[in-house]
Amino acid sequence: MNQNKVIVITGAAGTGKTTVQKYLLQEYGLKRVLTHTTRPARVNEQNGVDYYFETDESFERNHYLERVEYSGYKYGSSVEALQQAWAHGPIATIVLETLGAITYAEKLGEQAAILFMTVQNHAQLKERMQIRGDNPKMIAKRIGSKEHARDLTMPHELKNIAIEIDNTDWTETKKKLDQLVKRLRNGK
Repeated sequence: MNQNKVIVITGAAGTGKTTVQKYLLQEYGLKRVLTHTTRPARVNEQNGVDYYFETDESFERNHYLERVEYSGYKYGSSVEALQQAWAHGPIATIVLETLGAITYAEKLGEQAAILFMTVQNHAQLKERMQIRGDNPKMIAKRIGSKEHARDLTMPHELKNIAIEIDNTDWTETKKKLDQLVKRLRNGK
C-alpha cells in the first residue's frame, strides 16, 4: 500500500488557504504540488516554480486528476506533478477549489487528507482580501459569485471525509495543522 499523502486545502476565498500551505511548506518542508496552466506567466512568475506553463498541445500530454478552464485558459493538477512532489517526500500539499478537492477525494481516497477552511465571521473574508491587496472590483465580483457562496459551507461530498478547520484564530489553526502532520507522518 502506498503511504504517500497529499494535503488538499480548500474553502472560500479569504479563509487562509495559501497561508496554511505556506506554513506547511516552511514548518515541515512539505512539497507543493505545482499545477499546470496555459495562461501566460505574469511578471516574476517562473515555470516550474509558480506553475508549469504549458501550450495547448503540451497541456494535453499530462494525465490530470482534475482540470478546469477559466477565461479561455486551461488549469489542472496532474498525476505527474503529484508524483514529482512525492519524490521529495511522502506528504505533499495543494490548494484547490472545492470541486477539485472532491475529485481528489474520489480518485485518491485515503491518500488525500482534505482540509476545508472556514472562518466564523464571513465578513472577515472581504477584509482579508482587502488586506492582501486584492483589487476592490475583483473582491466584489468574487464575493458575489456562485462559487464563493458554494465554498462558504462544506459540500456534502466532503462530509465525513474532510477536516473542517476554523481559521479565525491562527494559533489554534497551527495546532490543528501540527496534529494533522504528526498523524500523517505516523501513517494514520
